[in-house]
This record gives sequence, structure tokens and C-alpha cells, in this order.
Amino acid sequence: MTDLTLDARGSRAPAWFWGMAGFGVLWNIYGIYQFIGTLTPAGRSAMAAGMSAAQAQIYFSLPAWMTAVFAIGVFGGLLGSLTLAARRAIAVPVLAISLVGYIALFSGDVYFGVFDAMPGQLAILAFVVVVAVALLATAWVARSRALLS
Repeated sequence: MTDLTLDARGSRAPAWFWGMAGFGVLWNIYGIYQFIGTLTPAGRSAMAAGMSAAQAQIYFSLPAWMTAVFAIGVFGGLLGSLTLAARRAIAVPVLAISLVGYIALFSGDVYFGVFDAMPGQLAILAFVVVVAVALLATAWVARSRALLS
């Protein structure tokens, strides 16, 4: 058995490519679910229920640009993953923009003390950044191997 699978166009792409593209789509759909939860009153109440008063104060006092870069990261990640699955070269810059959004979010969390107040957030957001780097690397390699058009 080979590492190549046929796509809808009848051209070959390795299984790792399809696995990463599919993972990226599913991962970012979940990310959008998380993002939307931060915008709804019920979601914000549920988050606050598991936080101390000091943690909730920090979290809910974050500036609007933090929400914007979260949106750039997650919606860019979904769009980039979908364009990766469609084997389009535009996936590379879209996933790069998503990564920049997540790096800005990470930086903001450091600056505003989110990681100090909620140490578990560091591991979560670090993993999110690693996934964004892996998706961008997948697109980069796929483009270099002429898997994207």
C-alpha cells in the first residue's frame, strides 16, 4: 500500500496531507465553537463560574483587540484549512495570518497577566500555537511539493 491517495480530481496527494487538512478543519470548527462561547452571555457566565473573582476580572477586562486576534486566528485557521483541503496555494498566506493572530493572542495573554492568573491557559494556548505552526508547515511543504495549485 502506498502513502498516496487520489483526490476528486484524480491527482495524488499523500495521506499525511489529507490527515492534516482534515484535522485542521475539525480543530478550527471546535475553535470557532469556543470563540462563539466567549461572545454569548451564557458562555461568559459558564466560563466565569469556573474562575475566581480575580481571574474573571482579568479575563473580562481584556481589550477588544484580544477578541479580534482570537477571531483572526480561529476563522483564518478554518479558512486556511479548507483551502488546504481544496489544495489551493492561498492556504499558505491564510494560515500564516492565522498564526500571527494566535501569536498576538499569546502575547496579549502574557502582557495582561492571563497566564499568571490562569496557568492552565498557557498550556492550552501554547498547544494552539503549535497546531497553527503545524498547519502552516503542512501547507508550506505541500506547496513545495506541488500539491497545491
